[in-house]
Amino acid sequence: MRTALQRDLEARVDGEVRFDAGSRAAYAHDASNYRQAPIGVVVPRHVDAAVEAVAVCREHDASVLSRGGGTSLAGQCCNTGIVIDWSKYCRRLLSVDPRRRRAVVEPGACLDDLNRELSVHELMVGPRPSTHDTCTIGGMVGNNSCGASAQAYGKMADSVVGLEVLTYEGVRMWVGPTSAGEYERILAEGGRRAEIYRAVRGLVDENLALIRTRYPDIPRRVSGYNLDALLPENGFDLARALVGSESTLVTALRAHISLVPVPKYQSLVVLGFADVTAAGDAVPAVARHDPLALEGIDDTLIDLARVEHVAGHGVLEELPKGSGWLMVRFGGDTREEADERAERLLQDMHRSEHDTRVSYLDDPAEEERLWKVREAGLGATAYPPGGRDTHEGWEDAAVPPARLGDYLRDFRALLEEFGYGSASLYGHFGQGCVHTRIPFDLEDPGGAAVYRRFVERAARLVASYGGSLSGEHGDGQSRGELLPIMFGEEIVRLFGRYKGIFDPRDRMNPGKVASPLEAADPSRTPGVYRLGENLDHLGYHPAEPRTRFSYPRDHDRFTHAAARCVGIGKCRASSGGVMCPSYRVTREEKHTTRGRARLLMEMMRGMPGGGEDAVVTGGWRSKDVHEALDLCLACKGCRGDCPVGVDMATYKAEFLSHHYRRRIRPPSHYSMGWLPLWARVAALAPGAVNALTHAPLLDRAVKRAGGVDRRRELPRFARRRLTDRFSGSRVDGPPVVLWPDTFTNNFHPGIGEAAVRVLEAAGFRVEMPPVPLCCGLTWISTGQLATAERVLRRTVRALAPRLRAGVPVIGLEPSCTAVFRADAPELLAGDPDVERLAGQTRSLAEFLLDRAPQAITAPPPGTGRTALAQPHCHQHAIWGFDADTEVLRRAGVQADVLDAGCCGLAGNFGFERGHYEVSVGAAELGLWPAVRAADPDTTVLADGFSCRTQIAAGTGARARHLAELLAELL
Repeated sequence: MRTALQRDLEARVDGEVRFDAGSRAAYAHDASNYRQAPIGVVVPRHVDAAVEAVAVCREHDASVLSRGGGTSLAGQCCNTGIVIDWSKYCRRLLSVDPRRRRAVVEPGACLDDLNRELSVHELMVGPRPSTHDTCTIGGMVGNNSCGASAQAYGKMADSVVGLEVLTYEGVRMWVGPTSAGEYERILAEGGRRAEIYRAVRGLVDENLALIRTRYPDIPRRVSGYNLDALLPENGFDLARALVGSESTLVTALRAHISLVPVPKYQSLVVLGFADVTAAGDAVPAVARHDPLALEGIDDTLIDLARVEHVAGHGVLEELPKGSGWLMVRFGGDTREEADERAERLLQDMHRSEHDTRVSYLDDPAEEERLWKVREAGLGATAYPPGGRDTHEGWEDAAVPPARLGDYLRDFRALLEEFGYGSASLYGHFGQGCVHTRIPFDLEDPGGAAVYRRFVERAARLVASYGGSLSGEHGDGQSRGELLPIMFGEEIVRLFGRYKGIFDPRDRMNPGKVASPLEAADPSRTPGVYRLGENLDHLGYHPAEPRTRFSYPRDHDRFTHAAARCVGIGKCRASSGGVMCPSYRVTREEKHTTRGRARLLMEMMRGMPGGGEDAVVTGGWRSKDVHEALDLCLACKGCRGDCPVGVDMATYKAEFLSHHYRRRIRPPSHYSMGWLPLWARVAALAPGAVNALTHAPLLDRAVKRAGGVDRRRELPRFARRRLTDRFSGSRVDGPPVVLWPDTFTNNFHPGIGEAAVRVLEAAGFRVEMPPVPLCCGLTWISTGQLATAERVLRRTVRALAPRLRAGVPVIGLEPSCTAVFRADAPELLAGDPDVERLAGQTRSLAEFLLDRAPQAITAPPPGTGRTALAQPHCHQHAIWGFDADTEVLRRAGVQADVLDAGCCGLAGNFGFERGHYEVSVGAAELGLWPAVRAADPDTTVLADGFSCRTQIAAGTGARARHLAELLAELL
């Protein structure tokens, strides 16, 4: 039932107003341990619409939370009330002054996207958190973000020149440094703005000594409100005093920020030490060289990075020997300048008392891959193989850098005392900020009580070092009640008075950071939430459902898989990698991997034993979950790109299998889901079938009956299948099984023939299954898992003799190859022949590189080819494109491997009615423009049937399979 608040928001706000269960579930979480479902979500189309939304909330006494990327780790980005999401529409760079190095930006602008726009001026935003590809400027302002680059450029507060802000009462104003003359002018104007300035000035003037003495003098103090920015010697800078206030004081509408030059050249030095504490001891000596960044990592993080393949092949071998490392990045206007600064550090370290080993990287690509190991710390440490799940909760405390080594020793001892000794330690060591994820037990009251005792002890330890409870992620809920330990009661009372000046009714993100001390209605003031309230996993014990997939990475529990997402939000990136194509087109939170994962967790929460206050009801029959999953392309990009390996394609298949159990399915599930069967029937008279499916009027009827979008052209069946054309191998060499997948066999058999020529030229005897078989892909993607199991079991039985003899299986269609390597072992867990199939299945490139590298020969000089290659999403996720790249290089092909994301067709997805706009929208984001811009002589390579079909549909180009190119080069 629509409430009066919802009706008024819909009537008056130019934007999208959502009070549905799916949207509330998607926004009930951030990246923290906390969960609070909002009343509703507003996505304003422009800044003025957000102002109107706050006005409506004020009239209905509803609280407001302004949200950016939603990646906060302290709980500040989830709350009851109305969430304003800026990231879909309010993301413009409004103006830039290259000479003064200034810009005005809307709050929803993504940092990486903004920096790409600024790069034409050779400028960038200084702070760069590890979530730089998803975080927003508004979120960075709200959280006073830092990142590794804060070593050189400071926190976000140091980049903010001015802010346009809105109070809950409706006062809209620009704030910034305030001279005496400006202050008098504001007072002379009168009104509520003048009252705010007068009250703030009075609060500071009455407490000058307290503010000057109780704030720790360290580079990474993010905890608390920035009252020190209001001191006379700091220019009474109200903008910087509002930075880091986490939407608890005002709503930021626009940000005027300073910019810094992009370093033209960079170099990276890695210093190895006996352990991470010794690395901490060396920080002051290294920091004297003024690096751009100075990061620390320990051996636990490196071991996890190796196991989880976070870095590219061989990158971690570049590290010097040791169990703790400092990564030191220098910049310069020339390569020589950057290198000279690195050399000076190395000379200094050799003369110092620090026992260190050194590695020096000057290859930018290698540097970036190694740097990503550090940036991936949160994801790599979340689910350590064989260990306990880890959590934030005490993940970013900071101490004076000069005392870092001693602090690390004491903190390690505290971890050991509580049984948390497996936690990794890493972070921004140059500024004394230490990140970690700790194996807290947050599912039961007893574990939560131990968590509380640990955090209180840790807070007192940090305070004893003159440090900050938060050095990057803010206070939110996880540290709000601990602030007296760091600042003392007097300063915390000032926080309450400061909050009361801007938000006397406690309607701005209430319960986080501080509570207004002088509230208009004290009975309405709940105080700050305690750190043990609203815990996401507390009481989350839903009954484990019977599932088709086994979920081996989640202890064979779907309930764990549904809760796997930790909220990093990498699926919200607008470029790079594969995930999440539907988000890149729609820019909708519930169409991210994260949003869908949150809905699945909320669905499980609604099951018996799942917990209280479930937002999503209906279990497997939930319409909200189905709606969110409907636009999932099942591209598997998240399995490879998500830092914690959420596999939404598998979760979607599982959900659909339950959702449609004993129910009529959509037409596409019967048409495209049963494609292997229909292809076998079509093989009896392919010409007649093609004529029927492409005849005017008849094709429309066929598409309508099959649930296919009318704008899609149906693929044509080949006149003869590959298995009909193949009459046996002409080579008597080692045997290989060439897998005749449905797509190659029935639509593009020439690819299979080309593969036969390549394999025979390499000396192998090619075999094909004697009877029609299938991997079950189309049944898996449509959630018909019982049928998929039967199909797969039949295939495994037929291949078993060859598998037991160790014969390799060569896959040509990446999606089918991925089924054998990833889906089959999880769908048919425990079958040794299935495990053999997974272990013996290889792509053509992998097989040639491993078993017949001598067969790949380069053409004569000057006769090489150029190619534009589109990796298939399933290949990207399961085994990568490195082998293909190397084969092409050895074959003398200069290949440009696209990083353009999913093609958008994704098997049945792009054909289905209702998906066309998202499908072509994904292609237009990168693939189609790249193919259209390619030189006519460039070969377009795409091993995936979907990719080739989508390329032809949008560009007219005929993409080729690697097998075809290699056969031509023989």
